Amino acid sequence: MVWIPGGTFRMGSDKHYPEEAPAHRVRVDGFWIDRTPVTNWEFRKFVNATGHITFAEIPPDPKDYPGALPHMLKAGSLVFTPPRHAVDLHDWSQWWNFKFGANWRRPYGPRSSISGLDEHPVVHIAYRDAEAYAKWAGKELPTEAEWEFAARGGLDGAEFAWGDEFAPGGKHMANTWQGEFPHENRVEDGCARTSPVMAFPPNGHGLYDMIGNVWEWTTDWWSTKHETEATKPCCIPENPRGGPEAASYDPCQPQIRIPRKVLKGGSHLCAPNYCRRYRPAARHAEPVDTSTSHVGFRCVIREGRKS
Repeated sequence: MVWIPGGTFRMGSDKHYPEEAPAHRVRVDGFWIDRTPVTNWEFRKFVNATGHITFAEIPPDPKDYPGALPHMLKAGSLVFTPPRHAVDLHDWSQWWNFKFGANWRRPYGPRSSISGLDEHPVVHIAYRDAEAYAKWAGKELPTEAEWEFAARGGLDGAEFAWGDEFAPGGKHMANTWQGEFPHENRVEDGCARTSPVMAFPPNGHGLYDMIGNVWEWTTDWWSTKHETEATKPCCIPENPRGGPEAASYDPCQPQIRIPRKVLKGGSHLCAPNYCRRYRPAARHAEPVDTSTSHVGFRCVIREGRKS
């Protein structure tokens, strides 16, 4: 783990996606954070020690998914499957497939495996799986502010985790998408999917993969914009509309009340023409019951807890 001294930084951005605004000053206390995302090798140790069964390995409960077709209520997870031609970028179903049997051991479906991928980040991890690992390891998951502060590597206000130029001198600094997403991947960085967790340069704190490779869970409930001291109401009624957890529900699916958490960091699927979220300020909503082939996590230990 790496020690991140406490400090104040400018969180968020007013220049990109609306959910990143407003940029505002935030203070965080010192904490330890994993140098890399949790790898397949590390997660396997946890599963062998505890017998943990991940969310993707358990058939969905029909009560949680009203209207779901019975034949879809099987264990599995979302796997990125590139189409062969350009598609409507508003329709994510064109490149995401729910594959029965896909999970952390079989990241691309039942015939795949993680053989040779020990140093790649573990994927197909739902929020409760990340929480369970963190508890077993004597750690916790980071808040959004802790994660972003660490990702910036001491460069307060910089566009990327390494500065203001995406590929300085033509050098790829993170595992992202090159080409027209989702059908054309030129693989200029050498990575068609996930990469080993130390394949790209670390940031100023010595942390790897804070940008790209896989999205990472944080503990914050999703909100459509940052709440600051200036935007908070002066009087907050007790449990308004269910509080921040209820406010995180997807308004496009009112019949499915699954809360969402904030993901940070972008992934190997972030592309200039589709998802420019390979920046510390970027954030994304993820339902706590959802696992995919590009979501992982890392852990923290807060000040005073690490011996």
